[in-house]
Amino acid sequence: MGGASRMELDVKKAAQEEAEKTFVEFIVWTKRVVVVSIIFLFVVLFACNNGVETGPNATGSKYNGEQYNPSNINVKENK
Repeated sequence: MGGASRMELDVKKAAQEEAEKTFVEFIVWTKRVVVVSIIFLFVVLFACNNGVETGPNATGSKYNGEQYNPSNINVKENK
């Protein structure tokens, strides 16, 4: 019986070591994926916003405050 007990401890120790090694690798790969995702997001955001409001043929927001002036909100008071 002494051999079976020793073998069981060896298996538990080996499983614990493998679990710790796998966990460390998981954390490393998770950090890598997060960093690559953030870099990709910044590249896409920069590419989508770069030069939108420049040049003679600029596109994007051309907000005109006078055009959307809410002057008719208080219609009852004007009567």
